Amino acid sequence: MNDWVEVRRGSYHDSVTLMRVSRRLAERPGVAGAMVAMGTELNREMLARMGFAVPDGTGPDDLVVAIRADGGVLDEAREALDGLLTEASRPPAGGGLLGTPEPPRTTRSAAAGADATVALLSVPGPHVFPEAMDALDAGLNVMIFSDNVPLAQEIALKEAAARRGLIVMGPDCGTAVVGGAGLGFANAVRPGPVGVVAASGTGAQQLMCLLDAAGTGVSHVLGVGGRDLSPEVSGRSALSALAALDADPGTELIVLVSKPPAPQVLDLIREAARRLDTPVVFALPVPGEDDLTRAAEKVLTALGRAVPEWPRWTAARRPAVPPGPAGARALRGLFAGGTLRDEAAMIAAAALGRDLEARGHRFTDFGDDAYTRGRAHPMIDPALRLEALRAEAADPACGVLLLDVVLGYGAEADPAAALAPAVAAAVRDRPDLAVVVSLCGTPADPQGRDRQAAALCEAGADVFASNAAATRHALRTVEGVPA
Repeated sequence: MNDWVEVRRGSYHDSVTLMRVSRRLAERPGVAGAMVAMGTELNREMLARMGFAVPDGTGPDDLVVAIRADGGVLDEAREALDGLLTEASRPPAGGGLLGTPEPPRTTRSAAAGADATVALLSVPGPHVFPEAMDALDAGLNVMIFSDNVPLAQEIALKEAAARRGLIVMGPDCGTAVVGGAGLGFANAVRPGPVGVVAASGTGAQQLMCLLDAAGTGVSHVLGVGGRDLSPEVSGRSALSALAALDADPGTELIVLVSKPPAPQVLDLIREAARRLDTPVVFALPVPGEDDLTRAAEKVLTALGRAVPEWPRWTAARRPAVPPGPAGARALRGLFAGGTLRDEAAMIAAAALGRDLEARGHRFTDFGDDAYTRGRAHPMIDPALRLEALRAEAADPACGVLLLDVVLGYGAEADPAAALAPAVAAAVRDRPDLAVVVSLCGTPADPQGRDRQAAALCEAGADVFASNAAATRHALRTVEGVPA
């Protein structure tokens, strides 16, 4: 096998394009490994773990191409590279906006040619500010999918939106549903009377999917970004979203879901909620608050609807629990969703004590900004998490792996295709290892919730529609108690 590494200085491609090219190269017969990525620190570390030597001086604005293959195959892969990059970057057929021959060059000119109320922005975070201001000046509400946006710019955008009577959803807003249209990572859910204000993308998705499983739908889901309830941002977009849903005649009840909020901001939001005509339920992954599943059950009860048995799928294979004291087997959570990770950690801390890491338990959010610089979100690109799964499964101290799988539009087309073989290999090599999956999705999602569950169960995982139920099952397993 021969290695070829090339650095193209100042050659930028977006992370989804590079993920597609990496996969196409890696799938070529005779290629043992391939990665095409921007030269961020995280990507350089991953290349080093793959055994590639990246030249000194490579930086985040440089494109790194690394291929491992036999001589003739390597030459063919190198020759195919530029064509793959061009193909993956090519805009869809049909020209520009609404089929016009030339695409618009600014957000404002795009808005002038469309009957739109929302602009969805997904450009590198440090460069999104002028585009967002352009959209606000054009009279559009803004959803900012981008992460790594400077905090001062977020505050300035939200203040500008408030002056115009608009809402900024984000930055780092992964999920929204506006008038029945899903934006970002949204699930295929039925319409209904529940409005959601979400400083958490996967938290909103979990609520949407649980409500859908109970036969209840949503009116709108307004994401506000994970930092909105921080002391600095002080709930600027959350307050606007609460007011908008309160004024919506189709919304009978509002749920506010957030990553752990600043206490003083939560007090501000609670006071604002008390002044609304529409009742508000809170779903927060902090001690003393309802978890997402309990919040969904409260919503159903308030609407006079039955609370169902939440779906679960049980693996035929049961792990062989080794003898030993409770706590000798560590729980390792590998999450794509930040709020799902926070909720699991909160439930684990309540059951096992606060000092989880000292006892070997770890919960990692691979969707955190630190893991997504120059890389696609783990709901699109599972490579980092699959690598972590293999490493944790090889650690004899790890007794239970807890993973989330989040379905919906924009997410990986078939997550079980990569995850199920990795789970099967892990439990084959470790008969004592248990794998538990929190599956957030609906039967109508493009990936098919039930099909994904069946594949993961066949691989050896217990699967739960409720993240809280999955976590409690993992805790019972790690303590050696039959579920």
